[in-house]
Amino acid sequence: MNMTGPDRIDASLIALRRILRATEIYARKLAQSVGLTSSQLRVLQIVAGKPDGSATPKELAVQMRLSQGTITTLVDKLVARGQVERVRSDADRRQTNVVLTDAGRATVDNAPDALQQRYVASFDALEDWEQAQLVASLERVAAMLDAGEIDASPVLTMGDIHSG
Repeated sequence: MNMTGPDRIDASLIALRRILRATEIYARKLAQSVGLTSSQLRVLQIVAGKPDGSATPKELAVQMRLSQGTITTLVDKLVARGQVERVRSDADRRQTNVVLTDAGRATVDNAPDALQQRYVASFDALEDWEQAQLVASLERVAAMLDAGEIDASPVLTMGDIHSG
């Protein structure tokens, strides 16, 4: 198939729109099924995946590539919903750990299949050169949209992450 410049522009815009719609639909499905944002669910998943079932806010910030202030906001909302608790560390009383509640564990167990998990599985199956090419292309698209400096975690979601 031989596409002209305008055809390629339309095809690229359609592909971008499909990606945006997929994240929008997933976010809506997640909100309806468990009442959380993708970022909130990711916090729960990270804590659930820790061997001792707890994580420090700093660990969450590093893993999610977000500021500690943003993590504090996410954790505050999860505490208010009864999904996590803040517990003082036995080893260092100055340190607070984020720990899942039973409700938080149930949320993780009942959450719909994450859009990003499907993406990760598909991406992981690509050849090394395909992964590198895709990352370069996506970084170029972000730069074309002047989005290169926007604070973003590796969570596929729509909207302001700080509202999470």
